[in-house]
Amino acid sequence: MIKLKKLLPMIVVATMVGGVMAGCSNSGGNTTGDNTDTKKSEATEESKSENNSNILIGSAIYKFDDTFMTGVRTAMEKQSDAEGVKIELVDSQNKQPTQNEQVDTFITKGVNALAINAVDRTAAGPIIEKAKAKDLPIVFLNREPEESDMQSYDKVWYVGAKAEQSGTQSGEIIVDYFKANPEADKNGDGVIQYVMLQGEPGHQDATLRTEYSIKAIEDSGFKAEKLAADTAMWDKAKATDLMKAFITGQGLDKIEAVLCNNDDMALGAIEALKAEGYNKGDASKYIPVVGVDATAPALQAMKDGSLLGTVLNDAENQGKATVNVAIAAAQGKEINKDTVGYEVTDGKYIWIDYVKITQDNYQDYLK
Repeated sequence: MIKLKKLLPMIVVATMVGGVMAGCSNSGGNTTGDNTDTKKSEATEESKSENNSNILIGSAIYKFDDTFMTGVRTAMEKQSDAEGVKIELVDSQNKQPTQNEQVDTFITKGVNALAINAVDRTAAGPIIEKAKAKDLPIVFLNREPEESDMQSYDKVWYVGAKAEQSGTQSGEIIVDYFKANPEADKNGDGVIQYVMLQGEPGHQDATLRTEYSIKAIEDSGFKAEKLAADTAMWDKAKATDLMKAFITGQGLDKIEAVLCNNDDMALGAIEALKAEGYNKGDASKYIPVVGVDATAPALQAMKDGSLLGTVLNDAENQGKATVNVAIAAAQGKEINKDTVGYEVTDGKYIWIDYVKITQDNYQDYLK
């Protein structure tokens, strides 16, 4: 009993101290609040993942070996992983009938949204009709369907870039070069004699890049003379052969600039020029070449000095936006900046700006 009496005051003091300490730890709320916030954040992420895990996006790409579209595909896969959705990507092998069959297969599988990089933009109508019949959202990317097709269904969207912007910037790169290097005008006639390597006939990018690049040159006060122009179908090897034909037909002494609708063709043209001893470091044997896309090989060509410039076609944001729209549409949400993270024009279009890439900034984009 005596020992117990002696212990009682100690127990009381310990209890009071413990109570005070507990009160202190709770009074600020920081530790408990931080844990709560962290748990809420984790719960939100888990909830998002659970909600999105049931979403399957079916995506058909016009062809897998296109350098730019490879970048878009990579971005789509990365964004799908980040959002916890499943995406199935298939190669249409540049064949519209193949792509049509792939769309049928996706619909049979029960995908929640389609993301289509059309082989032929004018053939989007039947694909849209298939989606409409199943009340299935569909996002087109990089190849813009006809306006009438876009308006034929309320669950169709387009993610891409304004091709005229890239054409304008390509032309401006050439203009800046000729202003800084008057000797580039070989015959001193004040006219830029050029050859043009074009993409797929009928593709809006090929048409508008061609038109607006020359418009930018002429709007700057220069005159432009087309020596030759033809399609190389976005392909590097075809572009090398075409450029060789231009060299044979026109002569290197006459060609003052080479404009290409994409980087693969620009790199192909450079191969043909290098075979003639041009664009290999000798300033007296240099013809400015401009492309579009800012692919990794093109940026390397800018680093070694064989490519004058290019225009960034933002594959990462096009891929990301496509997946965001597909997810929001599959969830029945309204498509706007709050739900997809990008500005939406006329309720249907998500435009990703181009960026002019020159010797002043190309290193910022090298990876």
